Amino acid sequence: MKEFLKIVFGLAFPIALQNLINTAVTTADVVMLGKVGETALSSGSLAGQVQFVMSLMIFGMTSGASVLTAQYWGKKELKTIEKVFGMTLCFALVAGVIFFTAVELFPEQIMHIFSSEAEVIEGGAAYLRIVGFSYPLSAFCTGYLYLMRSIERAKIGTAVFACSLLANVVMNAVFIFGLMGVPAMGVRGAALATLLSRCLEFLIVVWYMWKVNRQVRIRRRYFFRWDALLLKDFLVLSIPVVLNETLWGAGMSANAAILGQLGSPAAAANSVVRVIRELVMVMSVGLSAATSVLVGKAIGEKRLDVAETYARRMVGLSIGITVCASAAMLSLRHVITNALTLGAEAKNYLLFMLVVLAIYALCQSVSCPVIVGILRAGGDTRFGLILEGGALWVGSILLGWIGAFILHLPVKAVFVLLMLDEFIKLPFAVWRYRSKIWLKDVTR
Repeated sequence: MKEFLKIVFGLAFPIALQNLINTAVTTADVVMLGKVGETALSSGSLAGQVQFVMSLMIFGMTSGASVLTAQYWGKKELKTIEKVFGMTLCFALVAGVIFFTAVELFPEQIMHIFSSEAEVIEGGAAYLRIVGFSYPLSAFCTGYLYLMRSIERAKIGTAVFACSLLANVVMNAVFIFGLMGVPAMGVRGAALATLLSRCLEFLIVVWYMWKVNRQVRIRRRYFFRWDALLLKDFLVLSIPVVLNETLWGAGMSANAAILGQLGSPAAAANSVVRVIRELVMVMSVGLSAATSVLVGKAIGEKRLDVAETYARRMVGLSIGITVCASAAMLSLRHVITNALTLGAEAKNYLLFMLVVLAIYALCQSVSCPVIVGILRAGGDTRFGLILEGGALWVGSILLGWIGAFILHLPVKAVFVLLMLDEFIKLPFAVWRYRSKIWLKDVTR
């Protein structure tokens, strides 16, 4: 057990710290824009949904690729891993360019999806025009660092994101509030700070690729010359995960859009809840990513009994850690609410939403390591797509939309309906885990 915990926390903690740092960047935006006012907070948060969806698409690509890289890592087939890296990063760059093009050409139209308030749309469009230039850089860096996790090289991601966080917080303060002789830019300042911090990430990653990482290299020929069989395996595993993550990300954005249409107090409260949810779940998500690597590697080594043991222990750790995190969040909910410059209505919504979030997180502490970690490690990605997509879009989002726009329910009731997806998918995720269908080698 001691050896297991050593392996787990040597990998899970760096990954969780990366997630925490990424969340801290968003938290800094929320806190600082929250000091400016509800409109600025809503504009930045809703515009940030575009980056959120793109990040999930990249995560989906790398998660599918990581099924292959983790199992080939168990076999120590480095050349094959380099080929997977090349294909995956090529797809990631294409996604980044597509999102960049969309927000530069249609920023107002995109913001109309999330809000009907003219001031929020104007602020969000200004944010997108600036931050859009960071999307290709962010797509490449995120894809590379996520893939490095799958070969047990998670510390570089922690270092990169820590530097990015520090730079982002400092530049946020300067550009949002107008320090050191710089004019106050508000929401545009948050976008500029994000862009510059992503440029810093890119420079560090390029330096690490060419000067430090000598084991698994990024080779230009693998960007353009793909192994046909390996590409087939990559697409079979990655497409369901990309669709899964994209549907999930679009679903979270749909939730934000539904609540955004109910007014800026609901949108502002929900933007805070989204950040707090990431903080509460940060360790569980880190454990899920570590589960995918450890279980996948064990399957590649033909140690199926070890893979099963790792899976069982990881779920237990996820539940225990999330219980502690949820309890801490509930005890601090009044402190959190009072720390932000929100109106009385938004604060009332936020206090209620945090209680619902505590229950939601407990369900997610099981489904996340099972779907994102265990099932994906064995290549069982199609089931995750069907389960998560169905629970979210046919379940919670449909019910939330009906509640908001047909039944005209109050904001709190709509929020509860929008959070039902985890309750719907939990029993199915547990059943699939116990079936052991996921214990299979997908390498050639």
